[in-house]
Amino acid sequence: MRGARQETAEIPGPAGRIEAVVDHPIHETTAAVAVLCHPHPLYHGTMTNKVVHTLARTTVQLGHPAVRFNFRGVGRSEGGYGEGAGEAMDARAVVDWSRARWPGAALWLGGFSFGAFVALSIAADVSPARLLTVAPPLHRFDMGALPLPRCPWLIIQGVDDELVDAAAVEAWAATLDPSPGLCLLADTDHFFHGRLTLLREVATEFLEPRAPEEENRC
Repeated sequence: MRGARQETAEIPGPAGRIEAVVDHPIHETTAAVAVLCHPHPLYHGTMTNKVVHTLARTTVQLGHPAVRFNFRGVGRSEGGYGEGAGEAMDARAVVDWSRARWPGAALWLGGFSFGAFVALSIAADVSPARLLTVAPPLHRFDMGALPLPRCPWLIIQGVDDELVDAAAVEAWAATLDPSPGLCLLADTDHFFHGRLTLLREVATEFLEPRAPEEENRC
């Protein structure tokens, strides 16, 4: 990752050691820290996923550290697949560790696919300053049963996603109160092939908005 240094970490978790990587900008501030959740562990999801890596890169380019981690049973993280509930416990442990490491920093919480479900499942409890969910897996988890956060929240969804129905995400978002922001990206599949630069631009505008008179992509 250009303009960054990388630190490995082992975080105590409820199922044992959690393997993590902290991406640090060269000129780091303590204004915010991002905790990022990866896709489904049973379908080769890891913290090195390119969408998660892009969200970390976005945070670093804004001058803040990003914490990526492997859920239980992935890589060198101990334990086994926890059907979502266990992974939510892992994410809470990483949030607690990050807040202790950077006291006073705003928490930016994000996730992709299964990671989006996990991030949303803990958001109401951990009260992030920003919540970013990419391609939330409505087809696999009952996300309508989750408590809603009160922070600014953006959903980013590819219109041509072959796994997550974009129309279903749009309909679901319209039922929520408070309502999240929704950015539908045309010509974008589930894995954002060829669209990672656009993803980074949209995430940047959400995390640190530009002047209101400037055009927003969504």
